[in-house]
Amino acid sequence: MFEITPNLNPNDQTPLYIQLYQYLLKEIETGRIPQGTRLPSIRKLADHLGIGKNTVDAAYQQLIAEGFILSKPKSGLYVAEFDEQFFTPSQDSGSQFSHLEAAQPLAITYPFDFRHGHIDKDHFPVTIWRKLTNQVLYDQAIFSYGDRQGEPELRVELAKYLYQSRGVSCLPEQIIIGGGIQQLLSLLCFIIKSENPECDGKKSGQQQPNHYEKVAFENPGYDGAREVFRQHGFSIIPIELNTGGIDLKKLAKSNARIVYVTPSHQFPMGMIMPIANRMRLIQWANRVDGYIIEDDYDSEFRYKGKPFPALQGIDSFGKVIYLGTFSKALIPSIRLAYMVLPEQLLKSFQTHFQSYEQPVSKILQKTVALFMQEGYWQKHLRRMRHIYQKKHETLHQSIRKFMGEQVKIIGEESGLHLLIEVKNGDNEETLIEKAKFSGVKIYPTAKYWMSKNQAKDPLLLVGFGGLSEAEITEGIRRLSDAWF
Repeated sequence: MFEITPNLNPNDQTPLYIQLYQYLLKEIETGRIPQGTRLPSIRKLADHLGIGKNTVDAAYQQLIAEGFILSKPKSGLYVAEFDEQFFTPSQDSGSQFSHLEAAQPLAITYPFDFRHGHIDKDHFPVTIWRKLTNQVLYDQAIFSYGDRQGEPELRVELAKYLYQSRGVSCLPEQIIIGGGIQQLLSLLCFIIKSENPECDGKKSGQQQPNHYEKVAFENPGYDGAREVFRQHGFSIIPIELNTGGIDLKKLAKSNARIVYVTPSHQFPMGMIMPIANRMRLIQWANRVDGYIIEDDYDSEFRYKGKPFPALQGIDSFGKVIYLGTFSKALIPSIRLAYMVLPEQLLKSFQTHFQSYEQPVSKILQKTVALFMQEGYWQKHLRRMRHIYQKKHETLHQSIRKFMGEQVKIIGEESGLHLLIEVKNGDNEETLIEKAKFSGVKIYPTAKYWMSKNQAKDPLLLVGFGGLSEAEITEGIRRLSDAWF
């Protein structure tokens, strides 16, 4: 039996199980613990090091999950065997990249990862996708540059789908395809600036101002969108939420002319904006001659009641910019999103962005267009809606079963995540660290606030798309054991 004696520091900010994991990983990589070596049992190593069995188990489980050690029934734990070139030697300490390598955090995976944005990979139609991609590759047209707004056949299919499913009324010419929501928002920032040159300090005698435009954001809200506008020099105005979503009275007092909202399933709080508030928001945009950026990021997944139409579908003034993505309903790695521009902004795009090149692969766009044309998209959506509804129910039932009144569920009406307010006296960071010791990754919400979270107890984000029903149940059970 190989003896293991790491130097663990209980006063270090890094949890003990991660320190042990890092030590074992380094020993395996360098060969100091040879391949095929039988490792001490959890109990023996815990006794030897004077630490808890859960700490050793968490470190071992991480190495098992990453394939560095193997658990052999009735035998024990062994270091896996690798090809000679599996590890990249790093003996040259003078490498110009050594400082960058040292700065990279270890990518740690967890058996039960409740990350928002993970999807059910097992039900992606790989065979159909491969067939359609091969079909596209036989088309000689794919070898040329594509349309700067996106492939026409994809935009035609999107216009039909958005009208049927979300009530979005648009022509294919109004749609711009992009490589994700953030890339499209960055393009939108340029379009807004081109429409308002005075905001860019271009008028005669004007100096460059400190910001281009005020943009109101839900607080809490999607930090990824907020950061795009901040990087483009916009002034960010936080607007608090109420039960109907963004507080319209506070928005009216903000002097902003642009607002970013997630009305179908507010991120991260989950409330759905009532139809009356939607109408008032559109009237506000018309009154101030501004724009509403509507991010409809996961509207395909609503499990109760009839869905409200998108803001864009009830906008008669041309004030709504509509955003959607294939990341949640298909796969995140597809990196394909779309933006519907109102007439005025579309003219600005066509006038000022003649040299704009389409960033999304033409092959990918044509594959998605075929996927929609041949009916696979609607079939896939129906299937995934059913699968996610069952997972949603399992998550809700598991929380109630294992945690009861010790937590409060928030934003459970639709989408691929919900929030839980934990009432055990711990703060957000402590709850997350306790979860990690149980092999569960749970996520903070603090970063979504631009001001201090007013909630009495910490809120944690629970995504369920990437876990099976059995994993959801076991993950929540482990969370309950770790917290209560």
